Amino acid sequence: VEDQRARWERKRSRTAKELLETEHKYLEQLDLVLTYFVTILKAKGTLKPAVLETIFGPLESLYSASHVLSLHLEKGNLGPGLENFCQSLDLYGHYAENLEQANKTLKEQVRKNKSFRRFKKLQETRPQFQGRELEDLLPLPLQRLHQYKHFFRDLLENTSPDTAEYQKLAKIVKSVCEVSHWVQDILDKRENSLQLLRVQKLLKGQKTQVLTPGRWYIREGWLLVVPSKGEELKRRMFFLFSDILIAAKPCHPLHLLNANKLSCQAVYPLHQCSVDKVFGHTWSQGGLLSLSFPHKTLLLMSTNQQEINDWYQSLKAAVR
Repeated sequence: VEDQRARWERKRSRTAKELLETEHKYLEQLDLVLTYFVTILKAKGTLKPAVLETIFGPLESLYSASHVLSLHLEKGNLGPGLENFCQSLDLYGHYAENLEQANKTLKEQVRKNKSFRRFKKLQETRPQFQGRELEDLLPLPLQRLHQYKHFFRDLLENTSPDTAEYQKLAKIVKSVCEVSHWVQDILDKRENSLQLLRVQKLLKGQKTQVLTPGRWYIREGWLLVVPSKGEELKRRMFFLFSDILIAAKPCHPLHLLNANKLSCQAVYPLHQCSVDKVFGHTWSQGGLLSLSFPHKTLLLMSTNQQEINDWYQSLKAAVR
């Protein structure tokens, strides 16, 4: 038991030391943004207060919370430091919610506001920035939140379960995981919206409505459609979403407007679909999938075994 406690203690000190070292680095980077952008922009009035608030969100509050945490860690007050820090965790969620708008507003200001554009360029050439742009520094808090989750878990794993501190740490880890899920959810939804928008722009015309609330993008790829009447195989691009499967073919390469676009051939709703592997169970060359809809059966083929297996799993999951 004594040996185990000593081992835990060693690992805990190592983790606490690493947490402090990385916290200092994180604070340095936040300080760059606050010193060279927020403070000077406030003083100069280059940006309206509302625009400044949109771009940088609760960055100053995040800096204060981390600064207090680092002071606690320097004194070895790990428990109280983390407990105090946990009260500021929601700021990370709000920061994530604001980040998309922040990036949009930043782009807009760079485009429209000449004095801000010049100021931004000048600040980024300072040696402290090491070639990084403001856009590279704004996502830092979300990366740091991800690191916190791992550090706090490590601390919990190397704390004796029968101590009061273990209970406190368990609560802290739970809080960090909840905020982390909240942030991940925001990022996933944003990524999904971008994918839906990308596919919408790829398809010629506006007839096929890809951007629908609640729809999730799953995957895409080229597959061969096996016709029922012995005609030749047709190569089609398929887009799989949580509720539909879209089949499309390339537009004519010499078309003035749509040369790089796809023309939608069919939209298959998945709520009454069943998926079967016709062949492709063994590691032979490729495989064939059968998709049965109320009024149609679709046979899809690929010469790549792994690809057909991946499509089978994705389609099964989407139909489920």
